[in-house]
Amino acid sequence: MSRPSSLTRQSGRLSQGCQRGLELRRVGSGNRLTFGKSGEADLSQWMADHAQVWWLEHDEPWTLESELIAQHDLPLNLDQNRHNGFHDRLKEVRAKARQRARALPISA
Repeated sequence: MSRPSSLTRQSGRLSQGCQRGLELRRVGSGNRLTFGKSGEADLSQWMADHAQVWWLEHDEPWTLESELIAQHDLPLNLDQNRHNGFHDRLKEVRAKARQRARALPISA
């Protein structure tokens, strides 16, 4: 199974508290965290139905990323985004999801 994108991980962690039935779990050797095959598929379908994702080819994308984060409200970006009002809450949600996943048995 491939590694989920940052967008998938953020959306999934936020969805854990909702009625989506997602649960972050350790897999394999126990070092990797995922929502499992069915959870990843469900989350991908939800994102296809509801999320808007844009991309742009750029020779130095890290410079563009900094500009976009500074100029727009992008709450799921943590890096370079401490000014966002959702930053601390998202950081807390992520930490709790990782802590809970590490306390659960490794999923097959």
